[in-house]
Amino acid sequence: MHISKTLSLEKEYIFKSERLGFRNWTENDLAEFAKINADLEVMEHFPKPLTEKETAEFIDRLKNHYVKHGYNYFATEILESGELIGFIGLALQEYKTDFTPAVDIGWRLKKSAWGKGFATEGAKKCLEFAFNELNLDKIISTCTEKNTKSESVMKKIGMVNLDELNRAGGNQ
Repeated sequence: MHISKTLSLEKEYIFKSERLGFRNWTENDLAEFAKINADLEVMEHFPKPLTEKETAEFIDRLKNHYVKHGYNYFATEILESGELIGFIGLALQEYKTDFTPAVDIGWRLKKSAWGKGFATEGAKKCLEFAFNELNLDKIISTCTEKNTKSESVMKKIGMVNLDELNRAGGNQ
């Protein structure tokens, strides 16, 4: 008797957008995510690129964050190919500022995924998840002043620049 098994390409996603799947992290993500985190252009607006060890520690923190909160910066894949392109998702930020603690939306994608609308599509889906499934009432996002690409995504998903709002007198 011959028994055959077929491998299913269908993965366990927490949710999907039109072209992207969002899931928790696994050890199998380390090699590809480490390449993304080592890329100088991808990490231009961060203090420094990450080593493979630092990436492994980051993945562990993301997995723990998911267990504690039910969300994280999700491992994000192209549905058609299953290719890991980086992360898009949510994280509780508790560092000391005027606007924290708060849930932040963020993204980090490999260069081959830039300019295709993935960050905007994914961020919009993450906002839907945040407001409709997690019942959050406020999401923030931050970037350096020179990170015009991320700022553009923030505007496309409907975020308001607090510095501009305050200059216009909107915070009176």
